[in-house]
Amino acid sequence: MSSPDIKYDAAEHIEHLEDVRSANTVDGPVKGVDDEVAEFFAQNHVSTPIDEATNKRLRWMVHRRVLLVMVVTYFAQSLDKGTLSFASIMGIINDTNLVGQQYSWLTTCVYIAILASEFPTNLLLQRLPVARYLAFNIMAWGAVLACTAACHNFTGLVIVRTLLGIFECVCQPAFVFLSTMWYTRKEQAMVIGSFYAMNGFQQCVGGLIAYGVAHVHSSVIKNWQLLFTLLGCITVVWGLFVLYWLPDSPMRARCWTKEDRVLIAERVRENETGIQNKQFKWHQAMEGFTDPTVWAVTTISFTNGLPTGGLGAFSNIILNAFGFSQLQTYLLAIAQGAIVMVFLFSGAWFSTRYNQKLLFAFLYTLPNVAGTIVFLTVPTNAHTKVGLLLAFYCTQAFGAVAILNLAVMSGNVAGRTKQVVASSMVFIAWAVGNAIGPQVFRANDAPRYIKAFIVHIVIYAIQCVVIILLRLHLMRQNVLKRRAEGFAATKTSGQDAGERIEHRHAFDDLTDKENPDFRYVY
Repeated sequence: MSSPDIKYDAAEHIEHLEDVRSANTVDGPVKGVDDEVAEFFAQNHVSTPIDEATNKRLRWMVHRRVLLVMVVTYFAQSLDKGTLSFASIMGIINDTNLVGQQYSWLTTCVYIAILASEFPTNLLLQRLPVARYLAFNIMAWGAVLACTAACHNFTGLVIVRTLLGIFECVCQPAFVFLSTMWYTRKEQAMVIGSFYAMNGFQQCVGGLIAYGVAHVHSSVIKNWQLLFTLLGCITVVWGLFVLYWLPDSPMRARCWTKEDRVLIAERVRENETGIQNKQFKWHQAMEGFTDPTVWAVTTISFTNGLPTGGLGAFSNIILNAFGFSQLQTYLLAIAQGAIVMVFLFSGAWFSTRYNQKLLFAFLYTLPNVAGTIVFLTVPTNAHTKVGLLLAFYCTQAFGAVAILNLAVMSGNVAGRTKQVVASSMVFIAWAVGNAIGPQVFRANDAPRYIKAFIVHIVIYAIQCVVIILLRLHLMRQNVLKRRAEGFAATKTSGQDAGERIEHRHAFDDLTDKENPDFRYVY
């Protein structure tokens, strides 16, 4: 994740900030920088080139404060969310008298809550200190998770699961926002992949925890109740640590020197997506709602989320139906988690190495298609369970597509309000997909769930088409950008590695369409 030396002239940049702010009019849309950003640069005059050694030092400083929090928090969220899957074969279904589709609704209600809360939480992320808001939500969902142990019926479980969705929905938009605030576009795929890989790591650790808890036999507390209580209390403690450790922004990171704070902010100038802006701008919101790029990444989020929701909720039940015992199912979840991590990190690495996000998103959709076809054509019996298990592992490639899609969104949507709209749409679509996903697994279709996997095949086909169209669209937008600037595109894609861009508008809170310096990545 290296980058060339970045030249920074504070005096020139501050003069530009003042020019932009004075140019704003009451009649026209506000396009100026955030007041806190402008004041920060005005008070901290640093004129230092960011060479590769300095860039590496700054990146590791950010890793220790920001990436650490994102990775551990996402691990906690994934583990907490996956707890229901482990509890499903610990007896929670019988102990709480769940019947028919009630178990499916316990997953669906989480994503319905996320759907309803996503836009409000994105607005709060824009207006509130991000670290404090994140820490509050972590502690809240930890308390709710612990309270799940006290539930004895479907109604109680729906209440706590809905609250869990409301508080947990902050994670992904907050982390995408933090990625654009602290990391360059080239680094974002690997950063998003790092925290998203916790979906796989929680399968490994969760399997071990569930294996251990399954051996606890007590007349006072059931093992699934112990699991919820233990993980909930740990999450609350972690939330307190996040409140202490994570800085809200480079401007407020008192843990570092003023010079380092300026350099860390300057390091992301080339993103052309800014650091923050707390003012909601309606013209940016309308651009977000009408941008084909935003709608494309939103569609991909839905098509990738629908199979994920069903497979996530029913993974252990499906594995159990293949003929594996309860304890074998726990242990197989460890291998499943490792495979998810391999898909995630390989997808992030290949996309960074070859600078091709959407191409690899298309390629990583294909293992899902192959595994689903096996489910549709191979019967379930003792002779086929190993092959079916391998097919099931193939369907875990959805994680790689998810991180690449988020990287495409974070790298191609500029303007803080437009980012709020885009992030809300993407994660609402993800929530809708995950909410519908468990419902296509009908109880009367068990154990093979043929109808569910037919739906998955159709969804994957739509996803592949949208990925191809989005890539062509972004290539065309780069051609139009260069043509508008009077440059001849040297490639069909409109890219020119030798093109020199001054990045003078990087912190002006312009959208990608408004900013003449913006170039799309795909």
